[in-house]
Amino acid sequence: MGKKGDLSNFECGMVVGARWAGLSISQSAQLLGFSRTTISRVYKEWCEKGKTSSMWQSCGRKCHVDARGQRRMGRLIQADRRATLTEITTRYNRGMQQSICEATTRTTLRRMG
Repeated sequence: MGKKGDLSNFECGMVVGARWAGLSISQSAQLLGFSRTTISRVYKEWCEKGKTSSMWQSCGRKCHVDARGQRRMGRLIQADRRATLTEITTRYNRGMQQSICEATTRTTLRRMG
């Protein structure tokens, strides 16, 4: 069998519910269409940790510029459309506690469109 992505919270809940209702691992796998390994892994995680969701959303590098910072940067750009990257970065850093570099400004502007 090929690898699939992570199970959704609903699918994990179905696995836990099937096992909790008394179905065996093989019966749960046949009923839900997942592998026996997946059924046992999800149920074991639920028994040990009490949770079924994976934490893949919280991994990776955090953004220096949050939604509020993006709105602020958007207003700075609208005020002066011909401003250079250095000028935008300087104006942004003037009003914020955490300063950012020009590379971060460039990345944020690309992400904003």
